[in-house]
Amino acid sequence: MSDHLTRKIKAKRHRLKRAHARLRKRVSGTAERPRLAVHKSLRYVYAQVIDDQAGKTLVQASSRETGLLEGVTSSPGSCAAAKKVGETLAERAREKGVESVVFDRGGAIYHGKVKAVADGAREKGLKF
Repeated sequence: MSDHLTRKIKAKRHRLKRAHARLRKRVSGTAERPRLAVHKSLRYVYAQVIDDQAGKTLVQASSRETGLLEGVTSSPGSCAAAKKVGETLAERAREKGVESVVFDRGGAIYHGKVKAVADGAREKGLKF
């Protein structure tokens, strides 16, 4: 990779970390309302429900899981896959007794894959 691209990638990661740090000042998960954290890489989408007070991940889902994307014809990093991740996460959270969450977009813009995860979770009954 050229030096220019390396600097550009580092700058983007730095911007994302700073945005997430600003967001995390205000957003924290409790036992009553855990945090739904979304992370997207270039290839996959990850989401988890976290109780920050106890320091425990309650449930998680990702587009890397085998069998999760049955019926989705596009790639594991697509918006359709992200929506399926949100739906699966909401079902697992409801089984654990979690009804409402606080949404943590991970510093990313609430658009595209991040929005698809949120929409999928809302459709399956999570409130936020």
